[in-house]
Parts: sequence; structure tokens; C-alpha cells
Amino acid sequence: MELTTHEALAEDLLGRVERAYPDAVERVKRAIAFAVQAHGAQQRASGEPYIIHPLEVAIILLDLGLDEDSVVAAILHDVIEDTPYTHEDVREAFGETVATLVEGVSKLSRVKRKSKVDRTDLDQEQAENLRKMVLAMVDDLRVVIIKLADRLHNMRTLGFLPPERQRRIARETMDVFAPLANRLGIWQLKWQLEDLSFRYLEPDRYYAIARLVAEQRAQRSAYLERAISVVRKRLDRDGLHYRITGRSKHLYSVWQKMQEKDRSFEQIYDLHGIRIILNRELDCYHALGIIHSLWRPIAGEFDDYIALPKDNGYQSLHTAVIALEGRPLEVQIRTEEMHQVAEYGVAAHWRYKEGPTGDLRFEQRLNLLLQARELPAESENALQFATALRGDLFAERVYVFTPKGDIVDLPAGATPVDFAYLIHSEIGHRCRGAKIDGRLVSLDYQLNTGEQVEIVTTKQGGPSRDWLNPHLNYVATQRARQKIRRWFRAQERDQNIAQGREILERELRRLGFEQASFNEIAGLF
Repeated sequence: MELTTHEALAEDLLGRVERAYPDAVERVKRAIAFAVQAHGAQQRASGEPYIIHPLEVAIILLDLGLDEDSVVAAILHDVIEDTPYTHEDVREAFGETVATLVEGVSKLSRVKRKSKVDRTDLDQEQAENLRKMVLAMVDDLRVVIIKLADRLHNMRTLGFLPPERQRRIARETMDVFAPLANRLGIWQLKWQLEDLSFRYLEPDRYYAIARLVAEQRAQRSAYLERAISVVRKRLDRDGLHYRITGRSKHLYSVWQKMQEKDRSFEQIYDLHGIRIILNRELDCYHALGIIHSLWRPIAGEFDDYIALPKDNGYQSLHTAVIALEGRPLEVQIRTEEMHQVAEYGVAAHWRYKEGPTGDLRFEQRLNLLLQARELPAESENALQFATALRGDLFAERVYVFTPKGDIVDLPAGATPVDFAYLIHSEIGHRCRGAKIDGRLVSLDYQLNTGEQVEIVTTKQGGPSRDWLNPHLNYVATQRARQKIRRWFRAQERDQNIAQGREILERELRRLGFEQASFNEIAGLF
């Protein structure tokens, strides 16, 4: 008897579960049966049974390596929102953890549409989605990863919706979901979300680049094989243990590079390249030396993300060289551990149970995201929150050093004042000057990667109101602005209390109260 589409998909999912979590097969079977019963005859816009969607989301999470509870929650992720079943029903059947994850995903989906305008900036709904997702990370990051997987499958099936909804969902995906996937370091989700969004937002450019890439595919594959053969001989001769693959740039990243560098398609150096994965960090630099001895490096195309990791934890060596036939070739070099983090980001924490190097790196990678807990109290609405968050967390980054050699990660455009407040609020309040690599600079100086920053402080005092003037560019981060505003509010409160006491004293004296009576009354305040 031939299986239906969703039955075949369920079999595929169970096979994957058996390989990854053999003890979880029966529990996942129960979750599938529960979801099938809950969703009943519900259908998606494509006309397919609704159950196909949660099964596909569960498969995406399994591919990322997330844990058993996440996979079960993915199967059930729309049950509370779209069916009569409740949090309590899920908790009784599958436990508190799964119920909490499902409830968390449901809360992220409960945003009423306030604007139908197709626009290039965040609207109120998108901003509210961003706020909810970032704050959900504080409680359990898996909620947001499930939501990212949910969005990825929705983007894969976007063609069944009307064009206006396609553009709106694609814009939100590009503005909110893809940057979140990037910030979490989950490259496997990021590039797919970007390419799918690009397809609906810029269809002409998308298909033009796709045609150019397809036309060169066979030629490019043959070229990469020859280049890899040359590299293999040298790596083998030096006794390195490695694996090597060819790689192609994804369509949206090609378009981005063309825009950023003002280059034509033919001028993109890293359109194709090779990736060398080794056992040790030291071997990475050894391999880099081999590549540069084989072919001439292209000036300005080398990045050492091992010594200076990206803010999402990404580490790798990147170089571009003039290789065979005088053609440019990009080479990425990293360890196996770095590769897993590059592909799966924070999901590697579950993939390796305690993360590839333990929980410390996992927590450090989330530090900037967790700072978002400070934003709601200072943000009057979701749009203000989203604007601040995108400026602080999704911007390009600069990496500077403290006088002790510690690395400090800030958004591009940050100043010494931003640096001072990131180190400590009191250092920020008492900041009066700064030295960059030993030379004095003004406080509106924009920091650059690799610089050493030393803050000159006074023993007492506070920030200047000029620092909050947006036209003077003293402060670039929302974190610093909040702390400055908080300081001034505290000063105003103390001043108001002192003035209030003085007025009360004067009025009580006028009314003829004795000093003892005055102290008793004043004590009430």
C-alpha cells in the first residue's frame, strides 16, 4: 500500500530520529500522532495537509543537531496556536519542557497585523516580532531556533501566497529572521533565508545572477578540481591531516558583494573557492603558508578570523589568491571545530551536548543578545526597540583592545564613550578623554578594528549632555545612551528631592511648627 505524502515524510523523520536519538523514536511517534489528530483536516495554502509543515520543521532542526525536546516541540509547535489543544494538554503528554517551548513559539506568532504597507524598513508588526524573539532568547534560545526553522519552511513554500504577502514576508525575513540567524552563527539557516528572500524581493536580479552562476557551473567545477589537486599534493607532502572541498558563494551574498565593492559579476573574487578543514589551529596557519607559497595573494583580501573571531563566534582564515590560469580563487582554512561552529553556530551547543568547547563559549557568544534585556525599559515602543537593537546587534562590528590586551566587540561607528560604558558605567560617567594606540583623540573619534583604547577619567563627575546630541556623534550605541540618560534622571531625582525638602521646611516654618515636629513630618518623605 502506497504511503501518503505526510506518512512518507513521517517515516523519513523517524528514520533520522533513530539515527540521532534512538531512545526517542517512540516519543516522536506519539508526537506525530498527537499533531495529526490536533490538526485534523487543516490545510496549508498549497492544499497539502497542514501536518506536513511541522514535520518539515522538525527535520530542519534534526539537521541542525538540536535535542530531542526541540524536535518534539517542532512537531507540536502550532498545536496551541491553531487547534483546541492547550499548554496543559501538551504538558501532560510530553512534559513541561516541550510544553514551554511550544508555548514560547506560539507567543512569538501572536502578533496582530497593524500595517499592510510594503516598505523597506521595519513596520510595527516586524518590530514587535523582533522584540518578542530577542526577549524569548533570554528564557530559552531553542524557542527562537524553532521559529527560525518554521520561517525557513514557510519561505520554501512562499510561492502559494499572493504577491503582496510574498513581498511582506520576504522583507520581514530579510530584516529580522536572517540577521538573527547570522547573529546566532547558524549559517545553514542564514544563507537559505537570504536567498529565498532575495528571490521574492528582487526577482529580476535574483534570476540574472542565478543564470550567470549556472552558466559557469561546469567550468567552475572542473577548475576547482584542478586547484584542489594542486593543494592536496602540497598538504600531503607536509604530512597534514585535512579534508578539502569546493564551495560556491550563495546568490544573495554575490549580489551583496557586487553592491558593497561596486564590482561587476566577473570581478567577484570569491565567487568560487576551496575550504580546507584541519585538526589543529596551528595547522591552519601552516596551510595558509602553503597556499601563499603556491599562488600570489591578492592585496586587501586576507582576514584572520581565528585571531579576531566575528561577534557570532565565527573563526576561519580567509585569503584570495591569483591561482591557475591567473584566475582569482578564495581559500577558507579552519579546524573541524571551527567549521561546526561556522555552519551551526549556537546549535552546535546541542549538537555536541555541551558545545564543541563547553558551555563557556556558548554563553560568551550570547552576551550581546542577552544585553537586549536592558532595552525594553528604555524603549517607548517596539519600533524604538527594534531600531536600537538593529543598530547595536546587527551592525558590522569593530574589535578593539583594552590596555591589558582584552578584546572588546562594538558596532561599527562606536566611539571611546561607547567603549567606556561597555567596560563599566562608572568609567563611562567619568570619561574625559581617550588615547588610541597611545595618542590622544577626541571623544567623537570612530574606533577601528585592531586599535588599543585607553580611557582617561576624572575622580568624580558625570557625563556631558552633549553626548546625547545626535548631531555631535559622541555616542553610537543604545547601551551607552541608556546609561547616560539613567545618570541624568538620577541627578534630577536627587535635585528634586532636595528642592522639595527645602520648600517643605520653609512652609512648615511659616506655619510655626517646632523643629521636632518638622523632623517627624519630614521623616515621612
